[in-house]
Order: sequence, then structure tokens, then C-alpha cells
Amino acid sequence: MDFQLSKMHLLQQELYRKFAETEIKPLAKDMDEEEVYSPELLEKMQKYGFFGIPYSKEYGGVGADTLAYTLCMEEVSKVDASTGITISVHTSLCCSCINEFGTEEQKQKYLRPLVDGSKIGCYGLTEPGAGSDVQGAQTVAVEDGDDYVITGSKVFTTNSGFADTCVLFALTDRSVPAAKGMTAFIVDLKEMPGITVSENIERMGIRAASNCIVTYDKVRVPKERVLGKVGGGFKIAMKALDAGRIGIAAQAVGIAQGALNEAIQYGKERKQFGKTINSFQNTQFKMAELQTKIDAARLLTWRAAKEKDNHGNYGPYAAMAKLFASDVANEVTRAAVQFMGGYGYCREYPVERMMRDAKITEIYEGTSEVMKMVISGSMKLK
Repeated sequence: MDFQLSKMHLLQQELYRKFAETEIKPLAKDMDEEEVYSPELLEKMQKYGFFGIPYSKEYGGVGADTLAYTLCMEEVSKVDASTGITISVHTSLCCSCINEFGTEEQKQKYLRPLVDGSKIGCYGLTEPGAGSDVQGAQTVAVEDGDDYVITGSKVFTTNSGFADTCVLFALTDRSVPAAKGMTAFIVDLKEMPGITVSENIERMGIRAASNCIVTYDKVRVPKERVLGKVGGGFKIAMKALDAGRIGIAAQAVGIAQGALNEAIQYGKERKQFGKTINSFQNTQFKMAELQTKIDAARLLTWRAAKEKDNHGNYGPYAAMAKLFASDVANEVTRAAVQFMGGYGYCREYPVERMMRDAKITEIYEGTSEVMKMVISGSMKLK
């Protein structure tokens, strides 16, 4: 087993790192304070291929792999987790659904502009009264001639404030459980009448990311926009979440590494009792412990990415990576704030933002309890 990145992956990693340091980091604090994502930065990332990394050049993508995508997620999340989730939802959730379950015509018509940098995607699954209980969904799609008429609302729809395309899940048969009666649709948020996008939901972390409630009031969606089979939406949704957990694990690794890097830099400059803080053995031991955990989380994430690239059963690996990495991100960011004391608590330094951002990695794409269910389900315990 080779734990080293290839020369190509190293070059990709360096490219993502330079972009993050020069283009994203200078804007991160202000975007968080203003709770608005920079449209200019979004356009740059579209132009430079950040939204089509693991997708085939045949459809306008970069033609790289899932591992390259995780490298991007880590590097951008080191400086700004809001950028990380913006890329993740577009790539792992919206695009993956169309790429894996779309017809050739749908891929050319809807996937191509998403991965070539022309459009941004989002994913409409979570509902106000259901949360992680996907089978408690209430959004319905009623067949009417050549269309489906969709009514309902979705909450925490990341990217929805500026997204063009949404993979939306609605019940086409309410007489059976959602696992058999849910269908996926490709919806145009900006052009279809009856769609209302709320203002940003005010949040504790990832505040620059666009995250809104999207309401569908008798929205007519042509049958040609049905993704996969009618009644097959639950499978599509769960498959996308499996893929999404790899991106979130990489985001968590990035947040953790970014916070530790900031703490290390602070410890080189801050003096106590005539010595830099990093000179104390207690500090060195703590930093070593945290870096070890970050590296372990990174390797779990890479394993999941490689398993996906090899077309293996990556779901349990993705759940393990997401479970462990999100826990590490929260531990490391708390430690960084504590290490820097009052300064760590101040907005002048980014670690307080990183601590706020880290919490969501334990929640979206499934809570830690959901991850444990996925993992234990693969262990043949019964």
C-alpha cells in the first residue's frame, strides 16, 4: 500500500494551496463577518475548474479523481470552511447524482454546465419538520400530463442563494414509505415559476456559505427532468450522502490542520516567562498529539477516496472518515483557541471562526450517530 501522493496529486495539491492562500484567505474574515459569499471569488473558482474536479473531460470536467477533490477540499478549508462546503455540495451532492443516475441527454444538458464552470448546483433533501429523518419528508410531486407538480419546502439548502440547478427530492407515491415513493428531479431554481428562495438562515458557523429555505409552490417540472427511476429517489439521495461524507471528512481535516497551523505560528511568536510558548515541552507534546490525530483523519479520508475511485464499497469508509475527522476538527479547534487564550477568543485571529465552523462537520451529511449506524451495519454484527 502506497501512502505517498503521486507527482500529479502533489502538483494539484500545491495549486489548490496557492489559490487558497492568495485568493480565499484574504477574503475569509470579511465574508464571515458579512455572512455573504464573494461573487467574484465564486466566479474565479468556476473559471479555474474547482467545481468539476472529479468529473470526466467528456462532460466538461477537469478529469481528475476523488482523491484530487479531497486535496482541494482540505486546502480551501484550511483557510475558509464556507468555501469548502460551497464546493462540496455542488460536487459531491448535486453533480454526483446527475453523473451517476442521469441519462446521456441529462448529462449533456444539466451536468456539463455544472462541471465546466457555467453553473452552480445545490441539493434539496432536508425538510423543516424532518431533519435527518428523510422518510419523514412531506414535499410531494403530483403527476399531471407531461409534468410533475411539486409542492413543499426544503431547509438548509446550501448554495441555494446563487445556485442555478437543484437536485430535488419529492414524494411521488405517498401510499408507500419514502424509501419506495421518493423521486429525484433536476430543477432550475432561477427560471421555474413558483420557486421562492429565502434570505440566508443565520447560523453559528460557515456563515459565508449560502444556506436558505427553498419553497416550491405548485412548480411544474417536465418528466424529462426526472432523475433515475420514478420511486428511486431515496437510493439516489443515500448514495449522494455516502459520496458527500468524503468531502466533509476532507473539510474537517482542513479545518483542523488550519487551526493547528495558526496555533503553531502563534506559539513561535508569543513569549511567556522569557521563552516562546512552543519552547515548552508540554506545548510540544500537545501539538504532537493533535497532529497525529489529524494525520489519522487524513489517511482515513484518503482511503475512502481511493475506494470510491476504485469503484469499491466506499460507504462505510466514508462514514468512518467523516465520524473521526469531524471529532478531530472539533477537538483541535477548541485546543487552538485554548492555547491562544484571550487572543484565540478574539476575531482578530481565525481560530475562533474555525471552532465555530468545525461544529457543523458533526451534523451535516449525517450526525455521528448516523455514521455509527452506517459503520456498524457493514460489520455483520448479527
